[in-house]
Amino acid sequence: DHRDLHSFPTRRSSDPRRFAVNGATDDVSALSEVLRRRFARYLDAKVELDEIAASTDGEVDTSRPGIDPTTGRPRKFAYPPQLVVVDGGAPQCNAAAQVLLDLGIDDITVCGLAKRLEEVWLPDDEFPVILPRASEGLYLLQRVRDEAHRFAITFHRERRSKRMTASTLDAIPGLGEMRRKALMLRFGTLKRLG
Repeated sequence: DHRDLHSFPTRRSSDPRRFAVNGATDDVSALSEVLRRRFARYLDAKVELDEIAASTDGEVDTSRPGIDPTTGRPRKFAYPPQLVVVDGGAPQCNAAAQVLLDLGIDDITVCGLAKRLEEVWLPDDEFPVILPRASEGLYLLQRVRDEAHRFAITFHRERRSKRMTASTLDAIPGLGEMRRKALMLRFGTLKRLG
């Protein structure tokens, strides 16, 4: 079973990260794997920043962990979000909170948004928070979820298209990468090429 999940660590549109998940048995295990990978990278970046600060006698500004101190450019996983919103109810929310707890991260808020009734779940709560239908907070959470879905669908389509193109055109002897690209640019799809 293959699922694609994503991490949106910052507000910049260029920053969403893609994680291909293979072998997950369900959405909870896929979610756990993605969050574990994403926040393990954050912890690695944090350790690296601390080492840089230690080696430069504290001359590095550690208050800006998202900025590479040597280049001044943004770092991909160097700082955590303030809120992790997961698509789902209590099981997904609790799984996300458990991953962060396992990694020793206790300063990030986690919630889940269950689509059917638009319920907001908090870790270990028995009942969901029901926001008014016209609530700006609910609207924001819905937009975040919908954007994540759009992003995931686009990524899934790109991967599927690449797999289909690679598997079909790679089987033709003597057809190199440049020619394959030229054919796809000219015809757009394998169906038109056929």
